[in-house]
Amino acid sequence: MNSSMEQVFNFIDQHATAYQKEKDLPYLESLLETTESWLDGHIQPAAEVGKEDIRKAIQLAVLKGMKEHVQPHHQMTPDALGLLVGYLVELFVKQEKFTLMDPALGTGNLMLTIMNYLDGRITGTGVEIDDLLIRLAASAADLVEQPVTFYRQDALQPLLIDPVDAVVSDLPVGYYPDEEIAATFELKAEEGMSYAHHLFIEQAMKHTVDGGYLFFVVPKALFESPQAGELHAFLKKTAYIQSVMELPDTLFKNSAHAKGILVLQKKKEGVKAPKEVLLARVPNMSNPTTMSKFFSQVSTWFKENKQ
Repeated sequence: MNSSMEQVFNFIDQHATAYQKEKDLPYLESLLETTESWLDGHIQPAAEVGKEDIRKAIQLAVLKGMKEHVQPHHQMTPDALGLLVGYLVELFVKQEKFTLMDPALGTGNLMLTIMNYLDGRITGTGVEIDDLLIRLAASAADLVEQPVTFYRQDALQPLLIDPVDAVVSDLPVGYYPDEEIAATFELKAEEGMSYAHHLFIEQAMKHTVDGGYLFFVVPKALFESPQAGELHAFLKKTAYIQSVMELPDTLFKNSAHAKGILVLQKKKEGVKAPKEVLLARVPNMSNPTTMSKFFSQVSTWFKENKQ
């Protein structure tokens, strides 16, 4: 473990554990108290620390809290995956300064990983329905000094958000319970409940500028599900698929929950589809040699298809 990050984690964890005992709170709530106390200047780590050390330390503490109080929607995007998505955002989005939205923000780890990676280039917008998760995300964003505007609401209900240059999201997978709201979407199911992840893709597309990019972490079987035909038709009409990447099973505790990355560009006059879609299998992300070869292949595809 990075010693500087370890020091920050120990500082956070000690205070969170103390609050937990003193106030009889769940760990995640005591973590929120800790980050808010830090922001208010009531507590401070012994030494000055960098943005990535703070983000990673908060991430570790969140993971500890989630183990104690597991909820199915409390899942965090793995760090290595966040950095890979950050690399793709940097590759495709060429504006020096741009806006980025995550409509399924959670604790903000994916967005803040990318914002730290491209430090100073991004203004963020995050949407999250869970009060505790969005407050943790807001504290983390303040501590790492990244500009993010937060909306606490169901992201599939109408959003009062201007279209952004890019969207990034580790999509919530499953059925969406509000059939009345689902009925307002093109990707609603003809019968029964609609897939939340399909509706999130449609909602994100609505809030992306023409020609903008969308980077989704998606279920591996996205294009093999019973409603895949409708999704294909929607994407053909609204976007150009840039890349479909299969992620290594080792990133996920259960291979049944394996995921991939889908990169889209929203259609715009003058924008063309790539000559060929980048279909790739991401290698073991802890192997520098195979990852270097992978990045080289992606770079070659980009030169041949996007420049």
